[in-house]
Amino acid sequence: MDKTLIVTNDFPPRPGGIQAFLHNMALRLEPGRLVVYASTWKRGREGAEATRAFDEEQPFTVVRDRATMLLPTPRVTRRAAGLLREHGCTSVWFGAAAPLGLMAPALRRAGARRIVATTHGHEAGWAQLPVARGLLRRIGEGTDTLTHLGEYTRARIASALTPEAAGRMVQLPPGVDEKTFHPGSGGDEVRARLGLADRPVVVCVSRLVPRKGQDTLIRAMPAVLSAVPDAVLLVVGGGPYERELHRLAEETGVAGSVRFTGAVPWTELPAHYGAGDVFAMPCRTRRGGLDVEGLGIVYLEASATGLPVVAGDSGGAPDAVLDGETGWVVRGSAPEESAERITALLEDPALRRRMGERGRAWVEERWRWDLLAERLKELL
Repeated sequence: MDKTLIVTNDFPPRPGGIQAFLHNMALRLEPGRLVVYASTWKRGREGAEATRAFDEEQPFTVVRDRATMLLPTPRVTRRAAGLLREHGCTSVWFGAAAPLGLMAPALRRAGARRIVATTHGHEAGWAQLPVARGLLRRIGEGTDTLTHLGEYTRARIASALTPEAAGRMVQLPPGVDEKTFHPGSGGDEVRARLGLADRPVVVCVSRLVPRKGQDTLIRAMPAVLSAVPDAVLLVVGGGPYERELHRLAEETGVAGSVRFTGAVPWTELPAHYGAGDVFAMPCRTRRGGLDVEGLGIVYLEASATGLPVVAGDSGGAPDAVLDGETGWVVRGSAPEESAERITALLEDPALRRRMGERGRAWVEERWRWDLLAERLKELL
């Protein structure tokens, strides 16, 4: 691998899925041939101390900008070019293509021979907006490869690119640590702690925002409970939608069958997946396609844990499910579809086991971090 400069706003200790994606990939590259240029997470003493402690633990060099958000300004571009030359880097990986990929021509002039930019869900939204679409086209022209999560994001982003740039796109989704997420991850302990040991559990692990569809699950619960009276919905995660979800559970009359854990430390997430019998997150597309699920790594983490999944039809979420094999895809706006699939799984232990085993095998075959990191090394 060429010595590589990662330029990103999305890096721990800032929380989030893209941050975890980049960090997991970085840990699987050659540490002596890697330099990370990232934004500052939080201003103030507490944020600075947390960032410094995290950076010191990394096996590679991390350089923080003073800004909490890197933008392709002249100052940031000069800093990135200076780091490229100072550390002898000849490859660049933009952790998110838009907007940082606009710096690609300047870094090429500074000595970068290979430039890769990763796209996520938001670039698919850029492709629908006239001005942003033009900027995305420039990013495609300035880089050697744009990566994509799956077919949904590829098709939409490619529509904004030249045919040549679209032809250079390569799939690079996030992976799953199959040694962390596995059927024996500690779910029984979580169930016992929450008083759910003998109840059928539908678990949803995600940030609480409207797109994720926790409200659809709550609306589905009356139908689920009519068939499986002791079922419970376990909602794992925090977010701005939490108060509204509590209110909805009360209004729907299912508050006694819905448990909210709030935010859970990352180290405890595998056990919370394992506390479920079925994983469900019926995500939906919002805001005319601007608020869309890029992939849905939670479905793959649930599959690795041995659970069947019920996924929404937003964006690239169906790419994370083998429909009919590892679970089912439902319309995120249709509670009755979620209720039907969840009930079928809760009532059929053999079906749950078969789909869970197939999901686990699929993760091991295709979605392991080590396999995907090798693909990135080749691109760099």
